[in-house]
Amino acid sequence: MPTDLEMIARLSLTVILSGLIGLERQVHRRDAGLRTHILVALGSSLIMLTSLYVFDIYKDKVALDPARIAAGVITGIGFLGAGTIIREPERVKGLTTAASLWVVSAIGLAVGVGFIKVSIYTTAFVLLVLHLLRYIENRILNNPKLIKKEGAHGIQKEA
Repeated sequence: MPTDLEMIARLSLTVILSGLIGLERQVHRRDAGLRTHILVALGSSLIMLTSLYVFDIYKDKVALDPARIAAGVITGIGFLGAGTIIREPERVKGLTTAASLWVVSAIGLAVGVGFIKVSIYTTAFVLLVLHLLRYIENRILNNPKLIKKEGAHGIQKEA
């Protein structure tokens, strides 16, 4: 069982890691930004720490599975993420934000259980996906030479 100081350190790391992802979302003016991402991950981390604590207390008295609480977190975050998805006539908005909320909940759970290095790497990968792939998508999708137009004879490459 982690000490109080270790738990506070894990919660602090959760705030930092999820804050980095939330800041990226905030900068791009998404509905779920800095505070939302931090709160989701912090709650997930606390729930995981609580799950470990409960398991430690009752491990010799009752058969418990600490993963059951984590599974509940992931289900609950699915509902929260669904609330960020908006369907418009020509497109769907909010899928990336929903996915980032889901992954920060997983980061919170991982930090809570003590998977520090993996949590840091995951945060770095998420930021790479959000930044680098956005840049690549914009370069490819906004390149007039690659945009396809629908003409009278079907889809044609723009000249």
